[in-house]
Amino acid sequence: MASKQQANWSPYDNNGGTCVAIAGSNYCVIAADTRLSTGYSILTRDYSKLQQLADKSILASSGFQADIKALQKHLSAKHLIYQHQHNKQMSCPAMAQLLSNTLYYKRFFPYYAFNVLGGLDNEGKGCVFTYDAVGSYERVGYSSQGSGSTLITPVLDNQLKSPSPLLIPQETEAVDLVKDVFASAAERDIYTGDRVEITIVNAAGIRREYAELRKD
Repeated sequence: MASKQQANWSPYDNNGGTCVAIAGSNYCVIAADTRLSTGYSILTRDYSKLQQLADKSILASSGFQADIKALQKHLSAKHLIYQHQHNKQMSCPAMAQLLSNTLYYKRFFPYYAFNVLGGLDNEGKGCVFTYDAVGSYERVGYSSQGSGSTLITPVLDNQLKSPSPLLIPQETEAVDLVKDVFASAAERDIYTGDRVEITIVNAAGIRREYAELRKD
């Protein structure tokens, strides 16, 4: 008698994609590619993985996009309540703590989301916070998450792990570096490609740039 076939159903999917953030002395660069995949299929080539949560806070997320959408909506609602109660925008470090608490609260059925939060702190300095799926986080100078992070992180280590704070790159150098690492990751990672969306946060505000990546 043939053995029973068990359906292997999972509540999660991994839609791929890569996120990078670099903090400078007075700026922060947050970037992600725009490809959304499942298995060997591309669902769309033009999906933004970046979400502006506050004036000086941008969230980049890779993983299961349904969970990420739910997480973004939850954070936006919490931020709206904060604005009504305190009559001001939440700072980036405060948003980082809120995100950590939100992920940890769901630790027994986690959001399948790997996040990088970037922006400016209360002193106007660039800040990057990197997360695991259950809310453990750390403030760092740069970070990468997602399907291409294993390819990108060593390059960022080589270029940015500086023995001196005087060697922190200028804003334009950081943007060029981001374009280079995404172009490299797209060569090897099938889940990273099409286009990279780059957001630059500084004292003047937020601006966006795009760079084309390989389409295959």
